[in-house]
Amino acid sequence: MSETSTNKGWQVTMAGLGINLALGVLYAWSIFKGAIKASIEKGGPDAFQWNLTSINDPYAVCCLAFAFSMILAGKCQDKIGPARTALIGGLLVGCGFTLMSFSNSYIAWIMGFGILAGSGFGFGYAAATPPALKWFSSTKTGVIAGTVVAGFGLAPVYIAPLSSYLLGIYGIQKSMLFLGCGFTALVCGLSFLLVNPPQGYVPAEPARKAGDKPAAKPAYNANVSEMMRSPKFYLLWTNFFIGAGAGLMVIGSVAVLAKKSMGPMAFVAVAIMAIGNAGGRVVAGILSDKIGRRATLTIMLAFQAVLMFAAIPIVGSGSAVLLVIMATFIGFNYGSNLCLFPSFAKDYWGFKNYGLNYGVLFTAWGVGGFVMGRVSEMLNAVPGGLNKSFILAGTLCATGTVLTVFLREKKKVEVEAPIAVGEPVAVLEKSV
Repeated sequence: MSETSTNKGWQVTMAGLGINLALGVLYAWSIFKGAIKASIEKGGPDAFQWNLTSINDPYAVCCLAFAFSMILAGKCQDKIGPARTALIGGLLVGCGFTLMSFSNSYIAWIMGFGILAGSGFGFGYAAATPPALKWFSSTKTGVIAGTVVAGFGLAPVYIAPLSSYLLGIYGIQKSMLFLGCGFTALVCGLSFLLVNPPQGYVPAEPARKAGDKPAAKPAYNANVSEMMRSPKFYLLWTNFFIGAGAGLMVIGSVAVLAKKSMGPMAFVAVAIMAIGNAGGRVVAGILSDKIGRRATLTIMLAFQAVLMFAAIPIVGSGSAVLLVIMATFIGFNYGSNLCLFPSFAKDYWGFKNYGLNYGVLFTAWGVGGFVMGRVSEMLNAVPGGLNKSFILAGTLCATGTVLTVFLREKKKVEVEAPIAVGEPVAVLEKSV
């Protein structure tokens, strides 16, 4: 691979990272949620007249719109290219935030944050990773995917304090307008840097040392119907549903949980959790390139299960330090999903229809976020409901850990046994 190609690849990677840094405003929802809740409780003619049990609905709908728009966005990415797809995403986000800036009605926020911005997140996100992966060798799939999607997880580090500042000075409506204008300009500007390699380009594979495992390569470029006939698709979909749903449940509520012990500094918990979220994507990418995707997913899901059960006494203790540490590691494990599953899709089903294939797989993320978000809000409305939410999430993560066993590959190994000259050698398949 020439130095020019490498530089071009990193330019595309950094552009994707920048786009995700803007689109990651999704993970700052708990800041907006806190402001909306305060407005409802304060009351008055300009207050949000929402039911408290519906306060998380725009976020839940956003997760669904994000996920299902990835199917159309993936198809667009495959057909019209990543630049135009990301441009559409930036414009949709801008329209959504502009709508929210003119109204505090429930329907306006469902449409603005839920449908328009959620779809914009899907289009921008779908366009960022595929072109970056195409510039690099298969040995760097995990680390490149992790770097690009790290921007989405890292975004609240600056968006959380920025949003808190804007909300405190300008209020909710004007803050949405300022954020919408800024994110639209950034996404649309960077979209022009997302380019695929020229036709026929094949990245050079690095020389392997003796004993190194060969890089994972798809057996063929599957279309979406072939992918959906594979049992692996349903195993991956289920685990993505579990990993995403458990993480999003906490991410969407961390500011509210932290406010009890941290007061107006609750945004710090959101920002620090974002560092864990981004770090999980990069670390999981590097680790999965070394020890394999399945092993990395097993470790992350098992760790997440332990944390969900540990969250019950930690939240009850009222300790700000323990809460931030817990949230950071939950964010770390959640973030690993957003690196591992696109890498699984590329390894198993190839590049030709990657955008559409991963878009279909990504529906698990949206359904998980929607279901777990709604269930947790319903449980939290009753005494002891918060503990039940963590028990449910922990049980699901433990179940997902067990399911990873069925993702084991099969390889052919020769049976070592004395054989007569001319006798055919028996070959057996063995799980590894």
